[in-house]
Amino acid sequence: MKIAISTSVIQRGKTGVAQYVLALTKALLPYADVVKFHILALAQDLPLFEFARGRMEIVPVDEQWRPAVRNIWWHQQVLPQWLEKNEIDVLHVPSYRRMVHTAHCHLVSTIHDLAPFHVKKKYDLARMIYGRVIVKHLARRQNGIIAVSTSTAQDIEHYFGVPVQKQNVILNGIDHARFKPGDRAAACAQVEQRWQLQEPFFLYVSRLEHPAKNHTRLIEAFDQFKSSTGSPWQLVLAGSDWHGAEHIHAAARDSRHAKDIRFLGFVEDAVLPDLYRAASTMVYPSLFEGFGLPPIEAMACGCPVITSKSGSLGEVVGNAARIVNPEDVGDMAQALLEVASHREKREALIPAGLQNARRFNWDDNAKRVMEVYEKPFTGSRSWGG
Repeated sequence: MKIAISTSVIQRGKTGVAQYVLALTKALLPYADVVKFHILALAQDLPLFEFARGRMEIVPVDEQWRPAVRNIWWHQQVLPQWLEKNEIDVLHVPSYRRMVHTAHCHLVSTIHDLAPFHVKKKYDLARMIYGRVIVKHLARRQNGIIAVSTSTAQDIEHYFGVPVQKQNVILNGIDHARFKPGDRAAACAQVEQRWQLQEPFFLYVSRLEHPAKNHTRLIEAFDQFKSSTGSPWQLVLAGSDWHGAEHIHAAARDSRHAKDIRFLGFVEDAVLPDLYRAASTMVYPSLFEGFGLPPIEAMACGCPVITSKSGSLGEVVGNAARIVNPEDVGDMAQALLEVASHREKREALIPAGLQNARRFNWDDNAKRVMEVYEKPFTGSRSWGG
C-alpha cells in the first residue's frame, strides 16, 4: 500500500495542526517497513521532516504553492495528477482546509474543529465562507474522516450531515517522552536565563489570535486579579502573532499592569516542556477548541491548569482542571485568585492532571489511523497484531 500525506498546512511548524502532523508522522514510522509513505512538504518545511528521511519518501513541493489560494488550487488540480502518476492508494489531508474533491485513490481527512460555525469573525469573510460552505461539500466526498474528539465528530454530523458512526473518532496524543514531570528547579533556572522570567507566573500557550483564543478577556481578568491582590504573579503569553494579534498587543499595552504581561513569541519544541514545568499555572481560556493540546501537555509536565469547557475542552481535560466561563471576566479573575492564593488547591490539580494526560497516547492512535487507511482494501490486516 502506498500512502501520501499532504503537510502544506503546518505553517512552518508553528500551529497545533503542525504538532498533529509531526507527531502522527513520527508515530507512523514503525509501519514504514510494510507500507510506503510519501510525505509531501513545502520546500521550507522539509527540515521539519528530517527525522523521517530514509524511512519515508520526502517529496518537496515548490514554495510557489504556499499561499492559501494557490495551495487550494494545488490540492484540487495538481495533486490529483501526481497521485495517479505515482499510483497512490491513500491520500491523507490532515486539515479540512485542503480536503481534495476528486482523486483516483482513497481520500482521508482529519477535521480538527469547525470553529467557523462557533466563533464569529475567526477568519476573514472569504475563509469563513470557505469553512462554512465549500468544506461541507468536500467533507462528503471523503472516504474516511478522522475527528479528533467526540465534540468535533458531533459538529461534523450537525453541520455537514456526516453521521458520527461513519466517522473515526481518534483523539490526539502527546509525546510522553518529552512532556513529563521533571526537575522544576532546573526548568525555572532555564526559563529565567532564557526569558528573565521568575515564578510565579500564569502561562498561556497559544498563537495570538483574536477573538478566538480570548486573550483580551484574560488580560482583563489578570488586571482585576492584580488590582485586588497586589500579587507579584505575572501573565506570560507564548505564541506567534496570528489574525487579530494587534488587538491583543493593544490590550496588554493599555493594561494597568502592562509591566507584568510578557510576550515570548513562538516557543520551540525543545524548550516548551521546561516552560510548562516552570509555570505556576497554565491558563487556557479559549472560546472554542476542536481538541486543545496545550492543557494536556501542561498536565503531563505537572503544571496545574485553568481552562474552559468550550468545544472539546471539557471532554479533553475532564475533572483535572479548574473550569471557567471564558466569556465571564469576573469568573476568570476569581479562578486566578483561587489558584494563586491557595497552594493546596493548585497542587491538588497536579496528580489529577498527570492521570488525565495518560489517556492521550500516539502509539495507540497511529494504529487506529492505519486501520482507517486500510479499510477499503480487501484482505487487509489488523495493524499491530
